[in-house]
Amino acid sequence: MVRVLVVDDDTMVRSFLQQILTKRGIEVVGEATDGDEVVSAVQAHHPDVVLMDLRMERLDGVRATAAVVALPDPPGVVAMTSFDTESAILDAVHAGAAGFIAKDAGPEEIVAAVEAVASGDGALSARAARVVMEQVVAAPTVRGRHEAQELLAQLTDREREIARCVAEGLSNVEIAGRLFLGEATVKTHLSKACQKLGVNRLRLALVVDRAG
Repeated sequence: MVRVLVVDDDTMVRSFLQQILTKRGIEVVGEATDGDEVVSAVQAHHPDVVLMDLRMERLDGVRATAAVVALPDPPGVVAMTSFDTESAILDAVHAGAAGFIAKDAGPEEIVAAVEAVASGDGALSARAARVVMEQVVAAPTVRGRHEAQELLAQLTDREREIARCVAEGLSNVEIAGRLFLGEATVKTHLSKACQKLGVNRLRLALVVDRAG
């Protein structure tokens, strides 16, 4: 069963999220009402996924996300906001969020994002994916491309092969089918690649894209 920590400063939102997740067999193991409570809640409840509001009063979700992903063996973070502006999307991704959805997303999309991140995949709304890819296309410089290529050079041939599949948007199951590997083997190689580069799955895909 997927274990989720819900972080939002609105009681009604937390209640709504708990209802839709529980109905789909996802366990809500804890709640936090502001970003400054998140790290201690993660350490107390050991969730697989943190569903993180970005706009909170004391500590915003971007900084809270960065604090979570800096923990040893961190859970995946799905950022969620009512204001899916370009800056909010990119800030969340750069902070280490593995997924991004708008708060007006339907229950199915929210559940799908949580399940995808729990399984090691990324989860971006259509708008978020478009913003991220536009950034990748617009940003590369010769130096940036060279730096990305140097990062990928740290990986084994198999890890680079899997990283390229991730950049194509393939899930672990699809990668396993393409490369004739077990899903557990794909997860192991992917985890090692991310650890070597200090990135999550989504940011690994960005490195591959930037490397050309």
